[in-house]
Amino acid sequence: MRRNRRVKILATLGPASSTLEIIAGLFEAGADAFRINMSHSDHAQMRKLVGMIRDVERQFGRPIGVLADLQGPKHRIGKFAGGKIELSPGDRFTFDTDPATGDNKRVCLPHPEILSALKPGDRILLDDGRVRMKAVSVRSGAVVAELVIGHGLSDRKGVSLPDTEIAATALTDKDRSDLDAALDAEVDWVALSFVQRAEDVADVRKIARGRAGVMAKIEKPQAVLRLDEIIELADAIMVARGDLGVEMPLEAVPGIQKQITRACRRAGKPVVVATQMLESMISAPVPTRAEVSDVATAVYEGADAVMLSAESAAGQYPLESVRMMNAIAEQVERDPNYRGILTAQRPEPEKTGADTISFAAREIADTLNLSAIVTYTASGNTGLRASRERPSRPIIALSPIDRTARRLALGWGLHCVVTEDARDLDDMVDRACRVAVEEGFAGPGDRIIISSGVPLRTPGSTNMLRIAYVASDGRSGI
Repeated sequence: MRRNRRVKILATLGPASSTLEIIAGLFEAGADAFRINMSHSDHAQMRKLVGMIRDVERQFGRPIGVLADLQGPKHRIGKFAGGKIELSPGDRFTFDTDPATGDNKRVCLPHPEILSALKPGDRILLDDGRVRMKAVSVRSGAVVAELVIGHGLSDRKGVSLPDTEIAATALTDKDRSDLDAALDAEVDWVALSFVQRAEDVADVRKIARGRAGVMAKIEKPQAVLRLDEIIELADAIMVARGDLGVEMPLEAVPGIQKQITRACRRAGKPVVVATQMLESMISAPVPTRAEVSDVATAVYEGADAVMLSAESAAGQYPLESVRMMNAIAEQVERDPNYRGILTAQRPEPEKTGADTISFAAREIADTLNLSAIVTYTASGNTGLRASRERPSRPIIALSPIDRTARRLALGWGLHCVVTEDARDLDDMVDRACRVAVEEGFAGPGDRIIISSGVPLRTPGSTNMLRIAYVASDGRSGI
């Protein structure tokens, strides 16, 4: 199965998409990888979903990526005597660790690490930012705040702290348990929520030990300030615009999205744009015009993947949502302006052999109008370097390792194929030509360019380019 677009689609699974038939339908409709939200899935359900995804993979003979999205620390207030209270701007309100039921003067905030980190003047956002307070005074085990915006507050509302850095790690006990289960189930990616610093990513990398790629979700101001450090340590980035739009001004989010997308492309790391992309399709068969423009903007920017959340997980139209996202992406990539925008944003190659080879492969393929760029990649790095160039010609990533091909399913423009490793240079060229023909990218008389490393089967040794003609028997000519 060959997609007619380069950007990838990441679809979240949930109650509306938890059967083999629906998952297969989502893949046919255009989903390249699937997200399992560990906020709503237990270990048994997660393993069941991974098993069904692997069944779909065998059915279609294509590698499919699986992302386990860890919940992260969820900070919530306690309960009120009547379930809710009414407040007015200017009212003083106390957060403390007393587990007693709250009233219109105070409520329990069972997170002492927050109370010890807050400083006078720090903002306290509740109920997705609908209620906004400012810390006025801080004492041991309690914080007095003043209501700035909002009126009502009810039980168990979430708390966001845009001005406060919490010393605790982003990896909770639940996340650690979920991470161990996800790694045992052999997921391809794990996403870490509410990252504040590069050390949060390092904690997960130590546990994963290369068994899954680590994706850092950028949804806090502290992460934006340390973006370069986080990108350097993470394997991929997600622009999690939901919480990012709560903790930062909404009008700043589009610019931050562009900043993150371009920084990831410079680093050669996949970037996923997520949250509310086709939100109205949770309950409607068609999206709003603004949502279509939102998806299109991410594609024009060169994002590696765009993501569906509740639209495919719990909405009434999961298949239609994927089809719509697929149609938008295909239309954008046919736009004559698309190629010019990508080219204008192309970063300079780093001064490494692998980067220079990928740069040269793209230049040669574009100049000679070759049918495809074929990369041999064991670790996945060569494939991602080819993707970073955003070539106009298709990229076929050949790997002998299932996990590598599945992980690359999120990389822009990468058509991943699992194949045996080449025996020698002649077999490498023949195999590349044969796969290019079998996958529908080339025919007899066409030319392809191949990048690989010599000696063979040496990770990180990409140092060779070869132009090959496809002969009438599907093998290499010259």
